[in-house]
Amino acid sequence: MKLVTFTADGKTRIGKLFNEKTIVDLSTAVSNLPTDMRSFLEAGDSAMKLVRDVKESSGTTYSISDVTLEAPVQNPSKYLAIGMNYKDHVEESLRKGIKMPETQVWFNKQVSCVSAPFANIDKPQVSDMLDYEVELCIVIGKKCKNVSEKDALSVVAGYMVANDVSVRDVQWKSPTWTLGKSFDTHGPIGPWLVTPDEIADPYKLRMQLFVNGEKRQDNLTGLMVYNIHQQIAHLTSILTLYPGDLISTGTPMGVAAGMETPKYLKVGDVVKAEIEGLGYIENKVVSGS
Repeated sequence: MKLVTFTADGKTRIGKLFNEKTIVDLSTAVSNLPTDMRSFLEAGDSAMKLVRDVKESSGTTYSISDVTLEAPVQNPSKYLAIGMNYKDHVEESLRKGIKMPETQVWFNKQVSCVSAPFANIDKPQVSDMLDYEVELCIVIGKKCKNVSEKDALSVVAGYMVANDVSVRDVQWKSPTWTLGKSFDTHGPIGPWLVTPDEIADPYKLRMQLFVNGEKRQDNLTGLMVYNIHQQIAHLTSILTLYPGDLISTGTPMGVAAGMETPKYLKVGDVVKAEIEGLGYIENKVVSGS
């Protein structure tokens, strides 16, 4: 099942996508259903079951070409991301003098960075070191604490494509990385939330990223150093995760910063990030403040 957040007729709400072409407005298909994704996920399994039963004829429909797709989760309470979590990305970072971490390394992307799957990316005035990172993004579906590795996927509501846009010089000035990862518009996600029943194995998905049609990143999710099970178990041993929380699971090699001569993003560039089974997001770089 694919779920979207969309705007049409001046209103933003959630919908169920059929054949990647037609959106059923869930506010017209299911009575009293929350109209934003986070509240919908907070409503639990009963709400999810109602939406699974929705058919293409169940409510008002829109062509996907006639709406604006928004970030599937617009207001997460947390956006957590793991650094240096692909073997080949670790190798290219080592060549740049960045040390291999001894444990899982996490940072926050401030939630104000979250943006729509086809929205522009601002190139900030303060830096020319604007970089990209295609990542598999996990959406948490249940309030959870102390989840075992074995049970980790039971708290996952779905998967999305993410681009962990990074301002490298700002990132590297601080050991927490947070500021360099949190500029406005630097968290495009989407294009929709894909529920786990559509993903047979989250470790066998091909990830690719293109800049102006040039392939920069291309690898499989199975190359994670710490897999999704380990990530969720580790995080929930420390803090409580809530429905709608986002977890970005790392990027493979090919980032601009890892190149012998870095090819950072510039105004006018178009960045396309895609993951097998999840669709793609595409964002143009524009001059920001």
